[in-house]
Amino acid sequence: MSAPIPPAPPAAPKRLPVLLRRAWYGLNQSFRQRIAHLGVTPDQFSILRWLSEGDPQGLTQRALTDLMASDPNTITSTLSRMEKAGLLARHAHEQDRRAHRVKLQPAGWRAFEKARAVAMELQDQVLATLPASRRAKFLEELEAIAEACGTALENAGPKARR
Repeated sequence: MSAPIPPAPPAAPKRLPVLLRRAWYGLNQSFRQRIAHLGVTPDQFSILRWLSEGDPQGLTQRALTDLMASDPNTITSTLSRMEKAGLLARHAHEQDRRAHRVKLQPAGWRAFEKARAVAMELQDQVLATLPASRRAKFLEELEAIAEACGTALENAGPKARR
């Protein structure tokens, strides 16, 4: 008589933070490698994208900070590197002396267009793991999750955001 086969261990529970982090990290690193030859980083691409989609007069650094969900010092440093590379220019805001408008330069547009093609190809590759009929719904649901995370942050209060 043989020994009984032990039961399979229970499957590890699915955890939202772990899955989101793993997905973001893999996507970010893959994108970073694919656009390295363009001389831009994923964060710089995001800034280029926001600028290309925003006000033709340019976006303020504060608006970019909010859109990027980042801190002002990081955005300022990133913008300085991008300005030195000729990708964008910062100009004094026409109404607020403390603010600057950030606007794409021709080199920024060229870099954006090349990186955007890579981004779209990578997105198509990743989303191909889902049936075509579920992709749009998945993105809608992911957007709802992102909004719920933003709401959770807003509801956490000032002490939790330090």
